[in-house]
Amino acid sequence: MKSMDQKLAETAARLGLEPEQLPRNIAIIMDGNGRWAQHKNLPRYEGHRQGAKTAETIAQCCVDFGMKSLTLYSFSIENWKRPKAEVNALMHLYADYLVAIRPNLMRNNVKLIHLGRMAGLPEMVSDSLRETLELTRNNTGMALALALNYSGRAEIVDAARAIAQAHQEGRLRLEDIDETCISAHLYTAGLPDPDLLIRTASELRVSNFLLWQISYSEFYVTDTLWPQFDERSLEEALLAYARRDRRFGAIDTAAPGRSPAANTLKA
Repeated sequence: MKSMDQKLAETAARLGLEPEQLPRNIAIIMDGNGRWAQHKNLPRYEGHRQGAKTAETIAQCCVDFGMKSLTLYSFSIENWKRPKAEVNALMHLYADYLVAIRPNLMRNNVKLIHLGRMAGLPEMVSDSLRETLELTRNNTGMALALALNYSGRAEIVDAARAIAQAHQEGRLRLEDIDETCISAHLYTAGLPDPDLLIRTASELRVSNFLLWQISYSEFYVTDTLWPQFDERSLEEALLAYARRDRRFGAIDTAAPGRSPAANTLKA
């Protein structure tokens, strides 16, 4: 079996890039399921069903491309405000999906990670989720993080509560509370921050997603609706990323593979 580095090198060669020009950690805000269904005169549920198929396809692409992690924004805490029938249909879809993907996760050595609050999920979903998490917990390949019942602000609140509790119990000193400490108490503890954040369906907002983690992520927005996002769409996002000049606040006019036009000072 090829290593992730070997897969990445092959992906870079196919795209005419160097491996270091590619992201290793990708996050996606999957948007446009409802609009896709509307355009086809289908119920919104069918858009979500097709979106789930796309999620599995793109996860496989990321495995094949040599990515270290893929984080998918699947269902936010705010999404509970949607019509009850749509939410119920989504929950049944999650319960089935979390079982159906198990063979593929195991075949590809993918570890599933849950981001969000388990409390509040229907029992059929939480049971399927826990079983899949347990099944894949020793896998050592790509991490697939599913943001389900997730909110970026809630994540920071939960981290703050955990840190305050640790301090109150004498397990944490005030001087120990720094960025590393906060990161270690987030749902994403142990996961690298995303190099690239993709959002489909043209929307220009982060929608309460990974508010701490995307501080230096590159953003890529596409008109493509999520059910239509495919391998070529992902490759286009990777190529766009390769043209960026990531300096994290510094100035570097010699970044390999970056266009001279990209060498402008960032705030």
